[in-house]
Amino acid sequence: MNSFDHPINAVVQGASRGLGLALVEQLLNSDQLAGLVATCRRPRQADELQALAQRAEGRLAVTGLDVTDEEQIAEAAAFTAEQFDELHLLFNVAGILHDETRDIFPEKKLDDVQPASAMYNFRVNALGPLLVMKHFVGLLADDQRAVIANISAKVGSIGANEMGGWYSHRGSKAAQNMFTRTAALEFKHHKKTRNAVCVGLYPGTMDTALSAPFQTNIPKDQIFSPARAADQLLEVIDKLDPTDSGGFFDWRGEPVQW
Repeated sequence: MNSFDHPINAVVQGASRGLGLALVEQLLNSDQLAGLVATCRRPRQADELQALAQRAEGRLAVTGLDVTDEEQIAEAAAFTAEQFDELHLLFNVAGILHDETRDIFPEKKLDDVQPASAMYNFRVNALGPLLVMKHFVGLLADDQRAVIANISAKVGSIGANEMGGWYSHRGSKAAQNMFTRTAALEFKHHKKTRNAVCVGLYPGTMDTALSAPFQTNIPKDQIFSPARAADQLLEVIDKLDPTDSGGFFDWRGEPVQW
């Protein structure tokens, strides 16, 4: 991180594993980081995250946040306000594609669509990041460049959908992209947030439990480790300015079709 001309405070929402955990590690390695709040659903069980906090010499605080629970989101925002006066970087990472315990899986056809599973996809992938923005936007540094990065997916692109299927996941990510765009337009109308950058970011396919069942037809050189994906996204963020707000970019910094 070298695009800020001052020490920064950051929040990583969904930080206990995969990309979120890798982002925490990368940010802690930056001399520019002043303070970091990492959130996850079960912080007491997040052993790797807690171990990082113990080694972070006071720069990392961990708290609970379930994106399906607005009260928890509000409490996490209040906790963050106690850690530092202003926020410069917010990552919305948590998402869902499949969950056997909830009988959630990417649908192949219309007959596979189940209302409860579809609604849970929307609660996590779309409404969750929206509510996080709602409660954390007040912490952004006044009238300064600050970045909200909502981790999205290329399958959420309506124009690039040539395969079909995955109704709930595609729909929820498309909704998330719309919320990102809409928030970015609102930010431009307020002095506090007019220099904020609110974007969707597509990290590519990562070698995690989320994508593991769907990696068969993807070339190995297009499957990234969480550490590499985190590094690439931080490089993209370094190149973003307020004119990019409302956009959707991949790990190379290239625009993704809405």
